[in-house]
Amino acid sequence: MSVRHLFSLQGWRLSSRIAALSLLLLLAVQLAGFAALRQGILHNAQTRLADELAVGERIWARLLEQRAAKLSQGAALLAADYGFRSALASKDQPTIESALDNQGARIGAGLSALLNTDFSLNAQAQGDGVSAALLPTLRALAPQLAERGAAVAVVDNKPYQFVMVPMRAPLLVGCVVMGFALDNTLLADLQAVSGLDGALVALPMATARAPTPPPRLLLSSLTDQPSAQALAFALAPSPLTELDLAGSAYLVRTVAVTSPAGHGLVLRLAGSVAAAVVPYQRLQWVLAGLTLLALVLFGLGSVWTARLVTRPLRALVLASNRLAQGDYDTALAHTGRQDEFGELAKAFEHMRQSIGAKQHEIRQLAYWDRLTGLPNRLQFRDTVLAAIERSQASADGASDGLAVVMLDLDRFKHVNDVLGYASGDRLLQAVAERLQEVVRDGDTVARLGGDEFALLLPHADAELAMSVAARITAAFELPLMLDEHKLDLSAGLGVACWPGHAAEADALLSRAEVAMYTAKRRTAGAQLYEPALDSASAQTLSLLGELRRAVEQDQLRLYLQPKIDLASGRLCGAEALVRWQHPKRGLVPPLDFIPFAEQTGFVRQLTLWMFDHTVRHQADLAAVGAARVSVNLSTRDLMDPDFPQRLDELLLRHGASAEAICLEITESAIMDDPQRAEATLNRLAQRGFKLSIDVFGTGYSSLAYLKRLPVNELKIDKSFVMAMATDHGDAMIVRSTIELAHNLGLSVVAEGVESAAIQQRLAELGCDEAQGYHMSKPLPLAEFCAWATRWQAVRPGLVTPQDSAVALTMH
Repeated sequence: MSVRHLFSLQGWRLSSRIAALSLLLLLAVQLAGFAALRQGILHNAQTRLADELAVGERIWARLLEQRAAKLSQGAALLAADYGFRSALASKDQPTIESALDNQGARIGAGLSALLNTDFSLNAQAQGDGVSAALLPTLRALAPQLAERGAAVAVVDNKPYQFVMVPMRAPLLVGCVVMGFALDNTLLADLQAVSGLDGALVALPMATARAPTPPPRLLLSSLTDQPSAQALAFALAPSPLTELDLAGSAYLVRTVAVTSPAGHGLVLRLAGSVAAAVVPYQRLQWVLAGLTLLALVLFGLGSVWTARLVTRPLRALVLASNRLAQGDYDTALAHTGRQDEFGELAKAFEHMRQSIGAKQHEIRQLAYWDRLTGLPNRLQFRDTVLAAIERSQASADGASDGLAVVMLDLDRFKHVNDVLGYASGDRLLQAVAERLQEVVRDGDTVARLGGDEFALLLPHADAELAMSVAARITAAFELPLMLDEHKLDLSAGLGVACWPGHAAEADALLSRAEVAMYTAKRRTAGAQLYEPALDSASAQTLSLLGELRRAVEQDQLRLYLQPKIDLASGRLCGAEALVRWQHPKRGLVPPLDFIPFAEQTGFVRQLTLWMFDHTVRHQADLAAVGAARVSVNLSTRDLMDPDFPQRLDELLLRHGASAEAICLEITESAIMDDPQRAEATLNRLAQRGFKLSIDVFGTGYSSLAYLKRLPVNELKIDKSFVMAMATDHGDAMIVRSTIELAHNLGLSVVAEGVESAAIQQRLAELGCDEAQGYHMSKPLPLAEFCAWATRWQAVRPGLVTPQDSAVALTMH
């Protein structure tokens, strides 16, 4: 198992993995030490055994010398015997042979012989059983015996040790030779002295005429080994080798004993490797015991160390869990340590303190309005919910009601636009102060957002709540001074009571809001909630789903209203409009669903539907003279950073051109967020779209941005155009707008042209294009193309009042 796998084991605690790794490393080191020690012991045992074999060789030589000295004394006694010498002098062969027999028997000689001075056989003992092989052996050994006095040879497959003593009278008259058979006694003595096993082996010499016979085992001290093992011992080929005898390793040394012609006699010395290792086994057991003790101690130390390491880590884990659960008050432990864990604990403690401070600040931001210091919408809702729960838990909860008053200022956006946002903030602060002055102790005043406020009146019914609303209205009748500007305050107030109007907090707030918007529409000051007020809201709840189905089920219809070039009278473009062909309600007017779509954000889907169907028929419209088609955009379209990319995709899908599309934007859409609107308009202009400011003249601060925006066209609102024939002021506004636009290099389109007189007047003022019911009402695509064909066929010039009948006939 690798270290990486050990640390990746699932379910193991860090302390267990550290301890296991430490023990694994220690065990690996100890096993390596054991292996090295075993190799060292084996090497030392073999070296020592080799030295013992060398010593055994010297002991063998010494034993042979001692035996030869003893045998030489016996031969010398015979050679010095007077009777033997007399028999030799008289050549008394029977006496000589008898003396050889007697002396040989006395000293245990297996062979006794008398050699002449030329080493030829003179006489030999009569009792020897090897007489036939004696002569060639003596002849071969004679020179060696004369030189050394002793030699070893094989006679009749038996090893013998020969000694020779010269006889002088005083000259050399002969030599007495005696041979003694070697047996296992000598090898037993060798084993007793050296502890080594031995074997005498005859190695026949190879000849050219016959294959080399195998070695013969003559003597062996391995009497307890099987014959096969003894034979393997005899056949050891080299001077020093290892043999496996009966499953035990032996080191064998070969010693040359003699090498007569045709024969070689060697001694095999063997020492047991296992026996040589025995002295070291105790050391191994001691080391094994120390290793076991070290593993136990090291394991305990590793566990203690691992726990020492993991204890602060566990403390940090617990601390992080507390932080995750929102507990930022409990201080961390181990911050006093001076090691890395102490530094980590200090870092965690610093993080805890910082997060705690941030959380406190976030809680303040989450529940309190920073501008006025009042509770915000979230805290107000919680307060209403808690008040309802307390009333429900009380004994007389059925009669102990509460009321919510919602308030929305009038013309607050106008204050921001004219006086600036700083003045708007001061206005909100002043409103908060006045509301707190008119409420009772225990009532809650909150700012829900923007210019919307709310009041919670515990222990109040509808009558009391309406009286508080009346006090608020009276308080707002006093003008407010802001930097020399006198501001008249007014607001729409809605009142809803628990439990009469709603049983839950969210429903109570929603119905107070419904009453508030009703009050603003009716300019009624304060409005108490009634179920009848909510019917329109219930209807709009299903309207969004119906709108979605209208897009999915192709219930929307594309309508087009033509634009006429006032100088030539030609059709130059059209404005794309949407109509809803509802399966039950019939043709739904745009004012019944477009404002709702803008409030809910669904207007973006309507815009994309309009754009998709317009560019799909771009070629057909251009063929009948509508070279450019206008599509209206909403505020939400300009606030969408991906809107230009979506238009690109539709153009690419239908192979249409951006230059043939005019995008109309209202002043209010631009002024909601001028910076973002300007950025989106710049991206659209870069793509080639023509941009138009729709219903120009009804906004507030657009002139400050008009020169910066990449617009090409101004569209005068129909409220000015329709009355210009009878209202001199509206006529001056239209004229000024045309002059302003032309000075800025912009073209002008007038909408709401409903008479030939207005068309004629616009042409005189230099207006570029016009659209209205005088030329044509919005038409479905097929009818628009038919109308355009008829109009282009007539190709009227500037339409005069006398020609109005022709224009009316065309639509």
